[in-house]
Amino acid sequence: MDKERQGTGDGSTFGSRSNFVVVMVMILGVFVAILNETLLNVALPKIMEDIGVAPSKAQWLSTGYLLVIGVLIPMTAYLMRRFTTRSLFLTAMGLFSAGTLVAAVAPGFELLLLGRVLQASGTGLLFPLLTNVVFSIVALEKRGSAMGTIGIVITFAPAIGPTLSGIIVEHFSWRVLFYSVIPIALFVMAFAYLKLKNVTETSRPRIDVFSLLLSTLGFGGLVYGASSAGEGHGSLLSVEVLAPIAVGAAALILFVIRQLRLQEPLLELRAFKFRIFSLSTPIMMVVMMAMFSAMMLLPLFLQNALSYTPLEAGLVMLPGGILMGIMSPITGRLFDRFGAKWLCIIGLGLIGHTLIQFAFMTPSTNYGFIMLLNTLLMLGISMMMMPVMTNALNALPPKLYAHGTAIISTLQQVSGAIGTALLVTVMSISSERYMEGKDLNDPGIQLSGMMEGMKNAFLIAFLLIAAAFLASFLLKRAARQEQEEGEGVPYPSH
Repeated sequence: MDKERQGTGDGSTFGSRSNFVVVMVMILGVFVAILNETLLNVALPKIMEDIGVAPSKAQWLSTGYLLVIGVLIPMTAYLMRRFTTRSLFLTAMGLFSAGTLVAAVAPGFELLLLGRVLQASGTGLLFPLLTNVVFSIVALEKRGSAMGTIGIVITFAPAIGPTLSGIIVEHFSWRVLFYSVIPIALFVMAFAYLKLKNVTETSRPRIDVFSLLLSTLGFGGLVYGASSAGEGHGSLLSVEVLAPIAVGAAALILFVIRQLRLQEPLLELRAFKFRIFSLSTPIMMVVMMAMFSAMMLLPLFLQNALSYTPLEAGLVMLPGGILMGIMSPITGRLFDRFGAKWLCIIGLGLIGHTLIQFAFMTPSTNYGFIMLLNTLLMLGISMMMMPVMTNALNALPPKLYAHGTAIISTLQQVSGAIGTALLVTVMSISSERYMEGKDLNDPGIQLSGMMEGMKNAFLIAFLLIAAAFLASFLLKRAARQEQEEGEGVPYPSH
């Protein structure tokens, strides 16, 4: 290990000033990309009205975005080994900037969708690249603090996105959401061009085209099927949902078999041979399912049941986002000192408590109390997400960092889409069953139906978190000797 990697250069978390600059430039790029992703959610109704598209068509602005990311992330392990940090980051920011410009000036739906696809192509590369760089340059005992620094923006961006979007959409055109991001993205590109250096080693790995095809069909099918249900295009048992999920599942089975037989797999699934990694990954997946669905269900409840404006619904998320930004470096330092186990247990306990409270909300529930609950939810997430992810990757040998990052990022994306679809479907089915045989024109019946659907959806989310809570007691700290012992990951011979 060199001096920078050990973090002994100047005593800082990142080992040297040049490393710090690298990470800060990349963090700003990731922040802009994630912020832009969440800005669009509140603006969709305005966009549909302005360009004249139905919800069934407009949902592709979200579904298409998720699809591209779900398909692209499994490739990032190969891309990060093949290309330099600098070239990959500049390419990702270039794609994101081009997509943002296209979306801003798009006269109709087709070009707007193209802009979103280009944005997603850049976004899908940025976070795995940032994580891999951090694990390449930061010593194991300081990675909690480093990931905590990253977490300030990673967690803050999606939390403030709805609030900013509500303010902008209420007073300006939705195009301002894209125009306002372009100068920041161009500044990041210019700064990266001048200051960003290469910090990871490159090689010339072979890419297996058949694995790439199976990955695209597999993850793409799962995300598309889940998103179709989540966007209201059918129940979980409809053909348009089950068909792509079945194709995706079959392709993924073949993908896994092929990866385990290849000398140079697209994704090194032997990372799951490391116990801490294999235990931490499903815990993070469950939390992503609960978090994504809660972030979507709560604004629905506030606007449709309690008649709050988009801005008021967005403001509910703001204190939680601010607290996550404050807590992220604190939990990072706590992780470096105590490990992930008890942070995870306490965090999941908070998440479970707030989900139960959400399940039993009523039309008379106070706005401030809902804001408090959401703040506690975000506190719980901030306490466990980055520590558990850091602990999972710490358990891997350095040559598997790129693969581990790609695996976690992919499964988080897929689980977020599936969780949203599952809980939205639960909400819809529960509401419909409640209103069977009742007067559907009665606003009181409609409200009661929505409350019943929300209750059942949040209860399902609570059960998922309860399972993760029990599993978290099995976590232990990934120690340096475990990592060194794991260097010799066995590869099959042909």
